Amino acid sequence: MNEKYIEFRNITKRFDAVTALDNISLSIPQGCFMTLLGPSGCGKTTLMRQLAGFSEPDSGDIYLNGRRVNGLPPYKRGTPLVFQEYALFPHMTVYENISYGLRLKKTERPALDESVARMLETFNLKGMETRFPRQLSGGQQQRVAFARALIMGQEVLLLDEPLSNLDAKLRVEVREELRQIQKSLGITVIYVTHDQDEALSMSDQIAVMKLGRIMQVGSPWEIYFRPANLFVADFVGAVNLLPVTVTGAGGEGLEAVWHDQRITVPGVSGFSPGEAALFMLRPESIVIRAKAPSGETSRSGGKLSGEVTFSSFLGRYIRYWVKCGETDGKELTLVIDDANPGINGPISGQVELTLDTRKLHVLKAEA
Repeated sequence: MNEKYIEFRNITKRFDAVTALDNISLSIPQGCFMTLLGPSGCGKTTLMRQLAGFSEPDSGDIYLNGRRVNGLPPYKRGTPLVFQEYALFPHMTVYENISYGLRLKKTERPALDESVARMLETFNLKGMETRFPRQLSGGQQQRVAFARALIMGQEVLLLDEPLSNLDAKLRVEVREELRQIQKSLGITVIYVTHDQDEALSMSDQIAVMKLGRIMQVGSPWEIYFRPANLFVADFVGAVNLLPVTVTGAGGEGLEAVWHDQRITVPGVSGFSPGEAALFMLRPESIVIRAKAPSGETSRSGGKLSGEVTFSSFLGRYIRYWVKCGETDGKELTLVIDDANPGINGPISGQVELTLDTRKLHVLKAEA
């Protein structure tokens, strides 16, 4: 496998006074499903367009399988781009839309039919060859757009928020199908989205972007549980950020005081005693239980008590907001997801919380 199949080297792109891409470098392995994730205006689509050839960088180089592609027109790069709008030809059938590129190359009919049949099979479109786009569902139209993009034999596919026009249930179905097809074909995919669920569920690697810069590149697991900074932690899913003071840092890991508790986090370095830091915990990393009528909650080992201020039933889990007193004069409210809700409704009133310190991550406190 070529670990640097696609390379962006020090890419900068400006539009008047706005720096859309600020000296970005990124390597993408062959066969990887790489997602560019970030809020609107962060530069993710601009970066993809540099590779596709629809825009040229002001400085920096782009390499595809060892070949510098700066200055090449899009049709010579072999990097088809599927947009949010499917852009199917409304007057052409499914067969005609998929075969359009091969027909332009004047491919002989037997080879053309064989290629189209392969795409129809791959994208579950058999029997729809004579239908027009208006006779297809949104998901079927999206599959036609994928098939048309890949029929020329390209090994790279660029996708710019291609599922955003689909309803929620269909979006999940198509993304699962697309991921399976990508794995079976072994193609390299760059996928642009601002949807964290899409990024986490589909990707081999995720590059999180902000204001034209890459904040972190990593696997979905790393991005979710081990974010590199506060922006990534807060952007990718709900998060609890607990201010702490470091009391010890050495071979045993990091020791800090939080909410009158002394907690040790193994394997953490780069902090000094007395330094302010943040404990990061995802909502599902906290266990919630109704507090017993009598008895006190232990305030050691990641345990504390609180009061439910609000809850939201989301079907497969209940999300709670629990007030746990104050920290540094500020009200502390934790967000907790209970994946095993009871059939009698949500918990209310006083509760006991247990932190899963194995999933606790430590971040630098940002000014």
